[in-house]
Amino acid sequence: MPGLKIRPFLLCPFPERAYSGCMIHTDSSVPEAMTYGRLTIDTDALVANWRLCGAQAPHSVCAAVVKADGYGLGVGNVVPALSKAGCRTFFVAQLAEAAAVRGLDPGAMVYVLNGLLPNRSDDYADHNLRPVLGSIDELREWSGFCATTGWPGGAALHVDTGMSRLGLRPEQAKALVEEGEIFKPSLLMSHLACADTPHHPQNARQIHAFQAVRALYPGIPSSLCNSSGLFLPGDIGFDLVRPGTALYGGNPTPGKTNPMAPVITAEARVLNVRTVQPGESVGYGATWQTRTPARIAVVGVGYADGYLRSGSSSDDYDSAIACVSGHYCAIAGRISMDMTAVDITALPEGTVSRGDWIELIGPNLPVDEVGRRSGTVGYEILTGLGPRYHRSIIPRETPHA
Repeated sequence: MPGLKIRPFLLCPFPERAYSGCMIHTDSSVPEAMTYGRLTIDTDALVANWRLCGAQAPHSVCAAVVKADGYGLGVGNVVPALSKAGCRTFFVAQLAEAAAVRGLDPGAMVYVLNGLLPNRSDDYADHNLRPVLGSIDELREWSGFCATTGWPGGAALHVDTGMSRLGLRPEQAKALVEEGEIFKPSLLMSHLACADTPHHPQNARQIHAFQAVRALYPGIPSSLCNSSGLFLPGDIGFDLVRPGTALYGGNPTPGKTNPMAPVITAEARVLNVRTVQPGESVGYGATWQTRTPARIAVVGVGYADGYLRSGSSSDDYDSAIACVSGHYCAIAGRISMDMTAVDITALPEGTVSRGDWIELIGPNLPVDEVGRRSGTVGYEILTGLGPRYHRSIIPRETPHA
């Protein structure tokens, strides 16, 4: 709305990153000319972020979490780039995801965070995958399978130090040792619940609990740190670290300047530019009206593309914004399934034309900021990017299905 105040935010530290003149390879079955949204994925930035994460724990192996189709970027884009850079261990959530990673990297270690599906141990063995065992039932089933078949493949033991989702309680892990349980994990791991809040007392409690369990399993590689955990004080990298969102440009240090490079740029095509007269409304529910003549650019991306409806604005509040020719412009009214209206009144006439592209996420609009303005987190924005975007990869590489 004209005159509407835009909430301030931390700009991305890489505003100079641009795509003009770069070699761009298409990774989309739909030609750009037929789409209303395009997504550019910078795999060089992805690899740089992985290396930066590794540098935070120089004595640890740096793995990569590539669940949810590589956080929405496409596992076929993410895994080959990281493999080429030297990443040898990947974490996914589900068995089918793990099988896809195995097809992309036959020699990598692939862990399945959601654990062992009942009566499906042979599927893990067939693809040489490693379940992350988080209950006594899973552990016994996997141990029985390995004893019966002679399968030598590894599995991780997940210990719950404070998340209260998956994992054995510390006292259960201790009892296994005292009972002489024959299972020997290839990895001992836990997960930090509050690592993005450095001074939260939960961090110290979890670190202490994990160290105590780790002492019960000498010689077993151990892992605790996620993206934000890598930036906590102290030497808690242990043997392996598991960055996720930081690889894709998410800020692992909320409230501070993002040390990670932006990886994606999401843009929407302008469908038309129209003038809205005083007193007229824009969008469903007539929640946004103008008191003076306004110019509106309507773009062809909406919540079906992962541009969340919760980012809508009204007469009473602003929410999401777009970057138009280097200027920040407010969203006008409700974001709908296939369209979003952007208030470009402050821009000189002729700045925006039908067919132009407007940035919704990217170097000028970090994914965490887009999430904040939509009442959520950057994770949801990344993993919700829909299939209708035309996807392009930088640099030019051979894509994987």
